[in-house]
Amino acid sequence: MRIIMKRYIKNLIKGAVLLTLAVAVGCTDDFEEINTDPLVLTELDASLIGNIYARCQYQGFDIDYHQTSQNLFADHYCQYYANTQNAFPSDRYVLVGGWLNGAWNAFYGEIPNNLSVVLEATDPAVNPGFETLHALAQIWKVIVYERKTNYWGPIPYFNVNNGEAAVPYDSERDIYMDYFASLDDALAVLNANAGGNAFGSHDQIYGGDIDQWIRFANTLRLRIAMRVSAVEPAIAQAEAEKAVAAGVMTDNSHDANFQTTSNSIHGMNRYTPWNEFRMSSAMESVLRGYDDPRMGHFFRPAVTDGEFRGLRNGYEIVDLQGLAVLDVNNLSAIGPRWADVGDQVSNPYEIMQAAEAYFLRAEGALKGWNMGGTAEEFYNMGIEKSMIHWGITDAAAIAAYQQSNNVPVATHDAPTPLSDIPVKYDAANALEQIMTQKWLALFPDGWEAWAEVRRTGFPKMYARMASENPDVGVNEMMRRVTFASGEYETNGAAVEDAINKLGGPDRGDTRLWWNP
Repeated sequence: MRIIMKRYIKNLIKGAVLLTLAVAVGCTDDFEEINTDPLVLTELDASLIGNIYARCQYQGFDIDYHQTSQNLFADHYCQYYANTQNAFPSDRYVLVGGWLNGAWNAFYGEIPNNLSVVLEATDPAVNPGFETLHALAQIWKVIVYERKTNYWGPIPYFNVNNGEAAVPYDSERDIYMDYFASLDDALAVLNANAGGNAFGSHDQIYGGDIDQWIRFANTLRLRIAMRVSAVEPAIAQAEAEKAVAAGVMTDNSHDANFQTTSNSIHGMNRYTPWNEFRMSSAMESVLRGYDDPRMGHFFRPAVTDGEFRGLRNGYEIVDLQGLAVLDVNNLSAIGPRWADVGDQVSNPYEIMQAAEAYFLRAEGALKGWNMGGTAEEFYNMGIEKSMIHWGITDAAAIAAYQQSNNVPVATHDAPTPLSDIPVKYDAANALEQIMTQKWLALFPDGWEAWAEVRRTGFPKMYARMASENPDVGVNEMMRRVTFASGEYETNGAAVEDAINKLGGPDRGDTRLWWNP
């Protein structure tokens, strides 16, 4: 891995941020100004740091390279969608090295550098008075790295930006424990500045509202605690109960949605019109079986007959080329929000929702943790908040759905339903129900949905039609993606050490630490 030296800010910033910096250093001939440490903030520099933070928000969720990092892997592995493009084999469990290499380089070539600039420039030891900016950057670092470690396992974390070509990988456990510590540090600062603002309009999620970020950070703690609950149950319970006691998201007004602009467009709007994926049969089985009112928001009816129709994952090329029923016009494309390139400016990107917090609390209550209520209460609240998020506000319709005994159905290419569980809460099947509704509520965040399917085994997934991966069969779950090929070439010793930390071969069937 080639890491750019973190103090050379001008080499780390692109687009509008580059222009800002050019103005900052190009309008003066003053020797003293030119030679001032760029990490010492002036009034102008503070705006520049805000621009870099905004860039971190945008790139941290892979919006620029959304297709090759998320859509072609996690979105298909959690069976939100199925592939319809003959040339794309990832739905048949092929871990395409070029795509993974690109996703790795796109992240490590930009985010760690820019985050380091923000974190060091706002470090209270360097620039007192910018503590709240530092805290928001700490929280953002946790969430963007959490996604990456859930893909690969051990990753470079503590020593990124060490100024060397070789960067060591860190164990998943060490990284996860640092997430908790980082959130502790950030929340101590934010709680001391409750009611204030940090980054203002540079924060494209909450507009700098510190109270919102406090709830976000507590909910993130709850998510991370649940992730490690199988391997560190005592730590998980303590962290989860601490998060709930401190205050997690409870209302749709707390939802974290990245506001896209003409300079930060939603990646799905860019590639959806290419017609390379459609609704999965798993989604069809559940949404159609439950008569779920979110279906028309998630997906569009087939062009040919107006029916909602999905597709099994893993069809072979000969099937995609030869079966008329698999023509894209006979299948449901993703919903109207992502259908038109012209909508990309106004289409927000879901980061974390109140619905997820309720489903996390429901699962915690099942474990006997003090979540402030019962699993059934939180389950129904999760459904309600997800419905409202998608514009379904009729209380009677939501209540009818919550009490429904509808079950998933068979599809045109899946002769058996995905499951037989109803929507109405049933203590005997509570975990499967919670995770199935959480899977729906997380849509379209395939990163998080795939992690949860791996962790719990729910919702159940259809077997793939074919697998071209000798390590992962059609009835098996892809557990991780393999390390980037470029890393073997430039950081080989570190990758070999990472494989030791992984505890198994660098293959798709090797389970991550939190997924024993």
